[in-house]
Amino acid sequence: MEVINGVWYMNGISRRDKNCVLSSGRLLEIIEDVGFLPLFSNDINGFSVENMTDPSFWWTGNEKTDPWEWRIVLSRTGKVAYGKFFGGRTGFISKKWFPYFANYRRNGYDFDALYDDGKAGRREKLLMDLFVPQGVDMWNVDPQTLESVGCSPELFTFEMKEKAGFGKGGEKNFEGVLTRLQMQTYLIARDFRPRLNKKGEEYGWPVAIMTPPEYLWGYAHVTSRYKESPDASFAKIARQIGKHFDADEKGVRKVI
Repeated sequence: MEVINGVWYMNGISRRDKNCVLSSGRLLEIIEDVGFLPLFSNDINGFSVENMTDPSFWWTGNEKTDPWEWRIVLSRTGKVAYGKFFGGRTGFISKKWFPYFANYRRNGYDFDALYDDGKAGRREKLLMDLFVPQGVDMWNVDPQTLESVGCSPELFTFEMKEKAGFGKGGEKNFEGVLTRLQMQTYLIARDFRPRLNKKGEEYGWPVAIMTPPEYLWGYAHVTSRYKESPDASFAKIARQIGKHFDADEKGVRKVI
């Protein structure tokens, strides 16, 4: 998206273009082929869902044709991770390529080690403590055990905000902290669902449900690139972009 004379405009291509992506199924094929894809346009030409779709299809609410709705469809497949992974903006990473991002972004740290070394703040820990039980091996624990220690494998973002004490009179910058944890690959959006009222009826817009990627794909998979240097993982990500898009190093570093 770009602003021209104070008006937002979507980039993209005509639905009549043979390269236009017209379904969530086709988008999933592209993400799995490329490995990762931002939702909106950025410093790498063509490297986004926005650049591959017809602008008139966005925000129509039609699950079959609206790329905005596809983020919900694809997050539910378990084949890709969705979250704020690209310069603090949203996008997708395939299961195959997620370990490369995890190694590069985490620098080989699980969150508890990151916090113990003073590289993560107290507010980040407040959110991660909702998912990661203290003194319990989270990667081999069942949901019932998680519940018994006050943790959960997944939570609505509004539940996270309330449980961690953010909001009026409490901790500040919930969105910023949540974005950092996604950029570091410690949390992803697993699904989007409407809230439920006291009668159990759905209402309002779908809200993101967050989870650590280890609960989706397993600790061994997510951390499988820890054995290589973060720079080596970045180099492989950069080469993969270069196979599909015309990108210089400055653009790659800004987006990735």
